[in-house]
Amino acid sequence: MRVTEPAPPPTGLRRHLLRAPIHLYRRHLGVLLGRRFLHLEHRGRKSGQWRHVVLEVVNHDDTRDGFVVAVGFGPTTDWYRNLKADPHAFVESGRERVAVTAEFLGEGAGADFMAHYASEHRRTAAKLCAVMGFEVDGSDADFREAGRRIRFVRLRRA
Repeated sequence: MRVTEPAPPPTGLRRHLLRAPIHLYRRHLGVLLGRRFLHLEHRGRKSGQWRHVVLEVVNHDDTRDGFVVAVGFGPTTDWYRNLKADPHAFVESGRERVAVTAEFLGEGAGADFMAHYASEHRRTAAKLCAVMGFEVDGSDADFREAGRRIRFVRLRRA
């Protein structure tokens, strides 16, 4: 694995396109995105107002205990910093809406989740790593190493 320059957070039209799924959830059409994505409703750390973001679920096969998401644009991402300040939030996935508490995972768990995700979505995982500044060769070892460096959050059902 080679560390490269991570992509900057989206701005302009790209940001609007990436935020478009929020409007589906607001119109109760989030079910169209299936259980691979979730709508996270969390409090702003400064304003206290409710904020919204749609994230991809890393462990979409087993969500009984909670949902695991990757912090795609690094630890300065607003939703991540907001959850650090107040770990209580709501998740909408498929047809359900549940209260959750954020649990910040360590390197070992991150390596396991990234390896599992890559085994099921090899191309998407490679693109995700590239966005986060990691060039992987497609091997399990490279995905595990990238997973050690990427922050992951489990949104545990409250």
